[in-house]
Amino acid sequence: MVLPYGYKPDPILNKHQKWIRKKMALVEECLKHSTSKKMVERTEQDFRDLTFILAKKTLTELGGRLNHIYFRMMRTKWASLSSRRNLTINRLMRHLPDHLLSYVIFHEVVHLKEKRHNDKFWKRISKKFDDYQELEKDLFVYWFQVVKRIQ
Repeated sequence: MVLPYGYKPDPILNKHQKWIRKKMALVEECLKHSTSKKMVERTEQDFRDLTFILAKKTLTELGGRLNHIYFRMMRTKWASLSSRRNLTINRLMRHLPDHLLSYVIFHEVVHLKEKRHNDKFWKRISKKFDDYQELEKDLFVYWFQVVKRIQ
């Protein structure tokens, strides 16, 4: 934990103790579940083709336009959308099942309409993915499995 100069960690840890314990329990649960997840084996080209198909389908459904889709290794997220409407996809997503790939792309394209993860954003997400909270958790579980694969 990094704190500004002069701050003591104990008051902050005490204040957020419940949240910290809840997150630690979630991480432990996800680590345990990650061992049962099967990684999808698809070629880089198949992954790129599927990504472009899903992005086009989502853009048709939601409206909007992307400038470019980039593929690169990312250390902390599955994908991101820049203010210039560039979608960056983590190359590790090629190991995710189709439904999670579709969800991540949909999630990022919704950011064309709603920049922040606010109530409006999640309302748009839930119109297509009413189980989005479970999908978010599943992505977290898969993260442990996929990262373990590349280490």
